[in-house]
Amino acid sequence: MKSSRLLILTGLILGTSLSSLHAQSGKWQNLFNGKDLKGWKQLNGQAKYEVINGEIVGTTVSNTPNSFLTTEKNYGDFIFEVELFVDNAMNSGIQFRSESKPDFKDGRVHGYQMEVDPSDRAYSGGIYDESRRGWLYPLDINPKGQLAFKKGQWNKYRIECIGNSIRTWVNGVPTANLVDDMTPSGFIALQVHSIGKNDAPGKQIKWRNIRIQTEGLKPSKPDQIYVVNTIPNDLSPAEKTNGYSLLWDGKTTKGWIGAYKKSFPEKGWEIKNGELSVVKSNGGESTNGGDIVTEKQYGAFALKFDFKLTKGANSGVKYFVTLSEGNKGSAIGMEYQILDDENHPDAKMGKNDNRTLGSLYDLIASKKVPNAKRKIGEWNKGVIMVYPDNKIQYFLNGYKVVEFVRGSAEFNALVAESKYKNWKGFGMAPKGHILLQDHGDNVSFRSIKIKEL
Repeated sequence: MKSSRLLILTGLILGTSLSSLHAQSGKWQNLFNGKDLKGWKQLNGQAKYEVINGEIVGTTVSNTPNSFLTTEKNYGDFIFEVELFVDNAMNSGIQFRSESKPDFKDGRVHGYQMEVDPSDRAYSGGIYDESRRGWLYPLDINPKGQLAFKKGQWNKYRIECIGNSIRTWVNGVPTANLVDDMTPSGFIALQVHSIGKNDAPGKQIKWRNIRIQTEGLKPSKPDQIYVVNTIPNDLSPAEKTNGYSLLWDGKTTKGWIGAYKKSFPEKGWEIKNGELSVVKSNGGESTNGGDIVTEKQYGAFALKFDFKLTKGANSGVKYFVTLSEGNKGSAIGMEYQILDDENHPDAKMGKNDNRTLGSLYDLIASKKVPNAKRKIGEWNKGVIMVYPDNKIQYFLNGYKVVEFVRGSAEFNALVAESKYKNWKGFGMAPKGHILLQDHGDNVSFRSIKIKEL
């Protein structure tokens, strides 16, 4: 009797915890009747979709592009849930707010996708922009989310799209939090990914309990995972909840001054269309307007910033800048390198590529992730995470590219062999200014945000 009561009590507690995570809202509608594919249609590839034992089963076939079983209806704001079971050697995804238009790549399905990825990369629950912008929320930025997916088991997926807010969960664990306004409405689709020439066909993914809410929507409680916000200079409610604030307001020079100066530079910088840009001069360090720094100093923090390069451009974001070395060129500090690697000579200097894009300048080379790079003229998202324990991480477009601990034996050894070897205590100030570098090349910044840790 005691064991039965314990099981009942445990069930009640579990049910309460799950209901508190996701707010109870409108009525659920089934998108799959358990018998046939009524209400669905297939687009693009020729993978096999069939109903077996009350489940939709997708099977890979050779020599065909990505296949999509799409809803006949479009959905804008909604909450969607599904359970899925996938072969461990197969990639898949759930499209949402997606489209297929004759004038876009001959009808190719494009739009947001919640990833199904049983590989060791562990990106399940991340958000990919199919056939358009690529990864919007790779799970490097959310390590806890990478642990949510269970191989060889049924996994429960949840998507909440309410206005510009797009959030995902795997097995109740928040995996992605995206703010984006590119596509407000579209169909939902179950993907069977294409396979390589040497891959054997016949791998399967199964879906069941497919349901959606479209009215009376109530978002789940706020989570603390990283928020990717693609809307320029916008501070979303989720970012505010997580403690972020705008470090640049997108309009004025408020909060910023010239390095070694008492005011913002009178020349060399331009604010236009929500962008803060270095005016191109001669390509030299701090020879025109000069570097700009925050008036406030920071210790442990999370810094987000968007940046855009022109051809051959060089710049950087520095931190723990003390301005104590005297007014001689660019101020000293640890640097997140911003560079056109293909067209600027600095990329071939230093040691082992430690002056390339996303590197800890002159100390640690960034991890080279092909999908992390954007074309010149496109916006990039940079992140610098400085933790209270001195661990520091760099991210480039969602991918972690550098990690180190300042003050460690390894860090000190690198400094001793770098251009900073004669700077006593380099990078070890408890607090410092954040700096945007004027290297004489046209580079633009926007969406600069900070959270003190």
